[in-house]
Amino acid sequence: MKLRQIKDALQADVLWGEESLDREISYAFGSDLMSDVLAFVKTGTILLTGLINSQVIRTAEMADVSAILFVRGKVPDEDVIDLARENSITILTTKYTLFTTSGILYSCGLRGIEAESRR
Repeated sequence: MKLRQIKDALQADVLWGEESLDREISYAFGSDLMSDVLAFVKTGTILLTGLINSQVIRTAEMADVSAILFVRGKVPDEDVIDLARENSITILTTKYTLFTTSGILYSCGLRGIEAESRR
């Protein structure tokens, strides 16, 4: 699924990276726990989160996240947007909650990343 299709489906605003909207996204992963992002994210993933601090950008860079979508209408400070720009990570925001965002993307055909069962 193209990032542009995600933007349109979620009525999202691009905060940085408009030129990357033709990038292919293979997975979505929703988390506010950055250790889970590091543990489970695959290349070609869009990260869905309500966190808007610089740690999200740093984690996304380490995990090779393709884009970040902030939920609940959250918008990070300019220094966080600058950090995303420095790391070439497209960032968007949507008014929808994490749950609704996930449902919309799933109904559009985008799949999540399943964690291995830990028994």
